[in-house]
Amino acid sequence: MPTAVQVRRAGGPEVLEVADVEIGAPGPGELLVDVAAAGVNYIDTYQRAGIYPVPLPYVLGLEGAGTVVAVGPDVRGFDEGDRVAWQGVPGGYAQRALVPAAASVRVPDGVTDQLAAAVPLQGITAHYLVASTYPVKEGETILVHAAAGGVGLLLTQLAKARGARVIGTVSTAEKEALAREAGADEVIRYDRVNFADATRKLTDGEGVHVVYDGVGKSTVEGSLASLRKRGMLALFGAASGPVPPIDPQLLNKAGSVYLTRPNSADYVQTRAELEWRIGELFAAIADGSLKVRIGATYPLADARRAHEDLQARKTTGKVLLIP
Repeated sequence: MPTAVQVRRAGGPEVLEVADVEIGAPGPGELLVDVAAAGVNYIDTYQRAGIYPVPLPYVLGLEGAGTVVAVGPDVRGFDEGDRVAWQGVPGGYAQRALVPAAASVRVPDGVTDQLAAAVPLQGITAHYLVASTYPVKEGETILVHAAAGGVGLLLTQLAKARGARVIGTVSTAEKEALAREAGADEVIRYDRVNFADATRKLTDGEGVHVVYDGVGKSTVEGSLASLRKRGMLALFGAASGPVPPIDPQLLNKAGSVYLTRPNSADYVQTRAELEWRIGELFAAIADGSLKVRIGATYPLADARRAHEDLQARKTTGKVLLIP
């Protein structure tokens, strides 16, 4: 039987168990995939900890890439031997996974399996943030938190391609170098200075048009203080912990600003939308205009260490598990 990483009870990284699991033949609309690489994301840690409850036992992993080994009934457009990638369905932390064909996309030549696994969830997140949640325009100034993280590096590049001025926040010299390499115009070391004050200074007191905040609890107050009047805070994650309830009056005091809490599912509601987003990302990777940094790879059996390092902010770029 193939091996997978399961959660049988909510808790810390220590609850991750490597176990043999039964994987049946693909049903209607499904693909059976040999997993080449699985993405590790903060949402996995939320599910493991019970912040986002899931039915237990549960095989983690909402993103991956691999090769189709069997095709279920009624599937059109996929064949055995195709390389595919997916996001938004569980079961990626495994040697084999059953994946709905509707959630899968073909991986083009010029994109490796590891790059394909690194892009679907974080790449689609970065894409919808700059293209749809707050469509960035040329000449606008934006603030990207955790600019050296997986989403942050992609966000920075996509926003720069749209002509934005990007201010990034990081916590170390190494991460500052990575953010600048990705195109950040200004980088704030939030471990040394108040990032909201620094952002105001860099924008001549006006503030930024949008803050893309995947950190959450520890940054949300400063993010609101970094916005210009009628700016937007796009709060897309909570790496530092869940954000407490926000009094709408705070949005008034901050300058009639907007607050949104987007999620990927609402931005890939149709097959056409999924193919548009992932198609643009894969094309940019293939032509070299979008660089994807794979910061760390771990054997599947080391999923616990991958979670520990991710949550301790020891990683940069994308974290992958390799079955």
